[in-house]
Amino acid sequence: MIREETKPPASLDQIKGWFPKVDQLLFTWFLERQERLGQHGDLVELGSYLGKSAVLMGRHLRGDENFTVCDLFDSEAPDDSNQAEMNGSYSTLTRQAFEANYTAFHDRLPEIVQAPTSQILEHVDPDSCRFVHVDASHLYEHVHADIDASHVMLPDDGVVVCDDYRSEHTPGVSAAVWEAVAVDGLRPICVTTQKLYGVWGDMEPVQKDLLEWLAGREDLWHEVQQVAGRPLVRVKGKSSSAKKDEVAKLKERLARTERKLADTRDELRCVRESVSFRVGRSVTALPRSMRRRNPGE
Repeated sequence: MIREETKPPASLDQIKGWFPKVDQLLFTWFLERQERLGQHGDLVELGSYLGKSAVLMGRHLRGDENFTVCDLFDSEAPDDSNQAEMNGSYSTLTRQAFEANYTAFHDRLPEIVQAPTSQILEHVDPDSCRFVHVDASHLYEHVHADIDASHVMLPDDGVVVCDDYRSEHTPGVSAAVWEAVAVDGLRPICVTTQKLYGVWGDMEPVQKDLLEWLAGREDLWHEVQQVAGRPLVRVKGKSSSAKKDEVAKLKERLARTERKLADTRDELRCVRESVSFRVGRSVTALPRSMRRRNPGE
């Protein structure tokens, strides 16, 4: 039997993985803002699965910059807990699949470090990056180390994105991320359902620019909450179902208005057809000489 050759993906949507549209838009915005401001630095992704987010990041790589991807792929994990996680969640992950997906969109592969993310600082210099995506293990001790590594790799204005910071199946990630916020000085800029975006320095300029951008987006919903004394932007995509619900509400409101107008017309018709209305009309219609005059006339 001849095995049918798998066609390369033609769009991000055809690559398997967890990378919602709202995060695709935010990745693009953060990376393009850095480019507009002339911020230079390398890109790093810790944990890539089949390359969906890596493909997008690679679109923003400039000629003098490096893109490093660190993932175990199909290698053995460094400890039993991590190996169990790999077997349970990433059994289909292979380096070959990642490379096939990436080269469907880019001529050159990133620098691939097929090793535990604990080795990333052996390959990336301190303060050399502008954007780091932390999306590897879900175990607290590994995520804690990955966030610490991002702090080393990023200058104060570099952006770190932490995946799965709030999912019920990844409490270790939540503990590590919010510990970094509460204790280690990570300043969150915004959150989505899946990811937290932050810097290690002043977050106000980038957050201000983000809010200006969001104000002009009809496909994104946002609000600002106060968390530990600082503003935090919450962003959600407006799904097609949400838009349908909004249209349905508008249609129902229009239908209620039309019903009220119809009721008003019925009331006016009843008034016109009432006896008192007809009598008034008939008296008015009499010749002036036949109308009852007031004594004072």
